[in-house]
Amino acid sequence: MTEIVLASASAARQAMLRQARIPFTVIPARVDEEAIRQSLDHEGASPRDVADTLAEYKARQVAGKHPNALVIGCDQVLDFKGRVFSKPETKEDARGQLQALQGAAHQLLSAVVIYEDQKPVWRMIGKVKLTMRALSEDYIDAYLDRNWPGLSDSVGAYKLEEEGARLFLRIDGDYFTVLGLPLLDLCGYLTNRGIIEG
Repeated sequence: MTEIVLASASAARQAMLRQARIPFTVIPARVDEEAIRQSLDHEGASPRDVADTLAEYKARQVAGKHPNALVIGCDQVLDFKGRVFSKPETKEDARGQLQALQGAAHQLLSAVVIYEDQKPVWRMIGKVKLTMRALSEDYIDAYLDRNWPGLSDSVGAYKLEEEGARLFLRIDGDYFTVLGLPLLDLCGYLTNRGIIEG
């Protein structure tokens, strides 16, 4: 059976694969994401290209050390009017993101790239449009008090599977993609390849 390696430390991605009964090993990629983002930003790369490139870097880095495995690299980018949001490093960063996003729509782009025999064999970028309701300053403060620092690993400073669901008026797209992985497309690929049963 082909070994599947997830090149991500994301608890949400690991939970999705486990719940879908996909056998895998976790080997987080060690790449300098910030340096790559800065380089891509300097080149004027689109948010979509940022997500795709980071996912590929992660898959390639792990595949280089595990050439016989099927390696899944992932990345998620928040695109707000062409501006890429990173994970908030401080509570003030999180507040700034929520203040910018409230009352408006943004996109989450969840990229996955699969490497096999040390080369890319499949890629997908899931897109979800989320419309956040108008938020009062008091609610933002209380929300952050209740949920920080748990939001520091989520772009946009929200987790839809938690209280973050209360922030939104509308979500157009796939729930799994919001969590960071276009799971249905990934399952389809693995099933079609005969890597998992279906």
